[in-house]
Amino acid sequence: MSSDPQTEAMARAIVDAHRDALALPVQPHAEPMSVQTGDEVFTAALRAAQALGFVPDDALCVARAWSRQVQRTGRFDARHWPDEPADFGMAPHPRPDAFAACPMALGLYAVMPDAAWTIRMARAGVPTVQLRFKSTDADAVRAEVRATVAGVQGTGARLFINDHWQEAIDAGAYGVHLGQEDLQAMTPAALDAIRHAGLRLGLSTHGYAEMMIAERHSPSYIALGAVFPTTLKLMATAPQGTGRLAAYSRLLRDVPRVAIGGIDLGRLSAVLATGVGSVGVVRALMAESDVDATVATWNAAFAA
Repeated sequence: MSSDPQTEAMARAIVDAHRDALALPVQPHAEPMSVQTGDEVFTAALRAAQALGFVPDDALCVARAWSRQVQRTGRFDARHWPDEPADFGMAPHPRPDAFAACPMALGLYAVMPDAAWTIRMARAGVPTVQLRFKSTDADAVRAEVRATVAGVQGTGARLFINDHWQEAIDAGAYGVHLGQEDLQAMTPAALDAIRHAGLRLGLSTHGYAEMMIAERHSPSYIALGAVFPTTLKLMATAPQGTGRLAAYSRLLRDVPRVAIGGIDLGRLSAVLATGVGSVGVVRALMAESDVDATVATWNAAFAA
């Protein structure tokens, strides 16, 4: 990339303005990008995003958005991290192809491994629950989904089924949640089936590039993570932190947002301060012996 002094100065200004909130250690697997461009802002922003620890695909998203931001506003302001949807190429809302809507604030969101745990959380008063049952046995999956749908009836809980979209449709669940790999494996016909059945669709993301992929599908909500270190799942990206979470939340302000990953009660207020309306929790709920009391404490913290 160019070593033009003005470009370097712009890159340093961006890094200096956002290091405290957005910087993470550079990913060990990230390879430096060599990009030749006549766009001084793009080059400076790309350098800055890499220096702040964004993985290559995310750094490219940031650089393109910063270039569009300057074109739109007519000025370069190192203090204003891009957060306008149009600068990231997002279409305006509402959209005719959007999945069924869900509340902007989904509240406490319990992600559970089986029907028993999911039902237990719903009956304890968790407003949004997800069955994340991992099995290759089709009969077992079908039975688990149906048992969960039946078990949460009358609780008022919104039930999402992770991955098993056809079983979710057949059983009449509230919605479906897909990870990035699951989403990539979905055919347009399968996504249309979820949409036409009226089920909500939630999608997982781990940074700007995945957010752009998810957002193009006009989902019901977008999950953002992992916010903090978590031992429950091997993550390809480093924890995002609340600074990045706040930037993502500003960008996705027209879409319900769920923060997930390593969040406990001690971190809840800082996470909610970023503007997200929901927090996904696994270990912090399952580890407690008195589920009813724990859920009540979490719900009170959300209400406060």
